[in-house]
Amino acid sequence: MIELKSAGEIDAMAATGAVVAHMLTTLSEQARPGVDVMEIEHHARDLLADAGAVSCYWDYAPSFGRGPFRNVVCLSVNDAVLHGRPRPHVLADGDVLSLDLAVSVDGWVADSAVTVVVGTPREDGDVALIDSTRRALDAAVAAAVPGNRLGDVSAAIGSVADAHGYRVNTDFGGHGLGRTMHEDPHVSNRGRAGKGLRLRAGMTLALEPWWSRGAPDLVVDDDGWTLRMADGSMAAHSEHTVAITDDGPRVLTAPAA
Repeated sequence: MIELKSAGEIDAMAATGAVVAHMLTTLSEQARPGVDVMEIEHHARDLLADAGAVSCYWDYAPSFGRGPFRNVVCLSVNDAVLHGRPRPHVLADGDVLSLDLAVSVDGWVADSAVTVVVGTPREDGDVALIDSTRRALDAAVAAAVPGNRLGDVSAAIGSVADAHGYRVNTDFGGHGLGRTMHEDPHVSNRGRAGKGLRLRAGMTLALEPWWSRGAPDLVVDDDGWTLRMADGSMAAHSEHTVAITDDGPRVLTAPAA
């Protein structure tokens, strides 16, 4: 079931989104050569406590993971792309780090992800990869307007991947959210324009293009959570929580200007 949110409820989600945006900005700046990934995880816990927010990941135990998760931020390094379970790993110059964060404040959830290069990029292709997911996210947001179809959003994402030669895995994608982290509908990163559910004002979606520089196949790490590219190729992930309104899409997790 899809729950349409009122203007006041969207404002409440935006307040949560501001917390998520601040945390991701702060944690991304901490991602420097020589920093252990677990330092970022523990800093995230402190930021959550300071904000009076609750992690949506702690004790999360869905069917696709070996739960409970027992961490507050997903940290995926290099060829890892989704659900990266934090573990001791000292970041090296040129590592690519994806940070994915979902929190709840006063019962309302926001979810966002960014990918950054640690220090100096090893290859120009890593920067281009990250930039492509950001452009795909921008295209998806632009398509998230009342009257469009869900397929328009998915097609907007997929067209950016196609234009730059990236192959899209459709096993995991975006989703609805609001009172909980994962709600209907599923938002694929590939679709057909003009097809699917009609978008309505009040819908709130987490849009999250992700892909790698190689084949789209995934493997699961021994930790039971971290999804890694099977061919070891570098991967990137960008995500925002977006509200569909009669005045156009409203990005609820945009960093402060």
